[in-house]
Amino acid sequence: MDLVTLRDVQAAAVRIERIAIRTPLLPFGEDFWLKPENLQPIGAFKIRGAANAIAALEPSAVITHSSGNHGRALAYAAARRKIPVTVVMPDTSPKVKVDAIAALGAEIVMVPPPQRLEVAEKLAAERGATLIPPFDHPEVIAGQGTIGLEILEDLAEQPEADVIIVPVGGGGLISGIAAAVKALRPACRIIGVEPELAAESAESLQRDRLIKWPTEKTYQTVADGVRTAPSALTFAHMREYVDDIITVSDEEILKAVGVLATQARLVVEPSGAISVAAYLYRRGFLPGGRTAAVISGGNVDPELLRSCL
Repeated sequence: MDLVTLRDVQAAAVRIERIAIRTPLLPFGEDFWLKPENLQPIGAFKIRGAANAIAALEPSAVITHSSGNHGRALAYAAARRKIPVTVVMPDTSPKVKVDAIAALGAEIVMVPPPQRLEVAEKLAAERGATLIPPFDHPEVIAGQGTIGLEILEDLAEQPEADVIIVPVGGGGLISGIAAAVKALRPACRIIGVEPELAAESAESLQRDRLIKWPTEKTYQTVADGVRTAPSALTFAHMREYVDDIITVSDEEILKAVGVLATQARLVVEPSGAISVAAYLYRRGFLPGGRTAAVISGGNVDPELLRSCL
């Protein structure tokens, strides 16, 4: 299986430079930085992979499946090119994410969680549209990897990054970051973080084979953006490049959302806060050294945010 290369990620950086912003590295403690992708135009890192895939593939129509952020990113990027988009969403998706996608003019198809991929593939075949999945695609992975380039560049004038902590769901984000970072700085440790209730990647690496949990279990976690299992493609990247994956509880995730809001002044959704939850509450499981944590998104339900405060 061909893995995404540094050259792929560098090409993606050129394609997306006018649509995805270069988010800053924010100091948040001694030798600890936050990479706040919640500041992207659609509130999540997904804009990078979506914009790169659309630019590279030049589709006439797009279909995807998404819990929210990828669908919104595709709708945003496609609207700039007047490309129609259909987003198949699990019927458990937060209303704030559904409404945001609808506001961008995308067609939304709601389905039970286990059917999202099947329905998206069926619609793409029926309509002759291009399927751009949320993580299982090399152009999507390459786009997400541009975060890794930026982290290394922004710390280049200081002692380099020793550890990068990355949220893990389907694995596209950590696959792209790890592929880029390990090519430029092999000694940098790439650590993934998953909710305890959706720790399929951690178990897959432990068993050295792809493991999938039932959605009845993974959809219990409050971190709705990381409820999906890795694909064969993303698991291959993780097995090659990722040093470890640790887990955090939902309680720790929600506490991290509150800490980020009150101390870092960042509005972060639970999926985006899991990397910081690991740093705050599972420090003993992390390598030492200069550390950057990726905050993957900020599209949080207002009522949930209020409860965390």
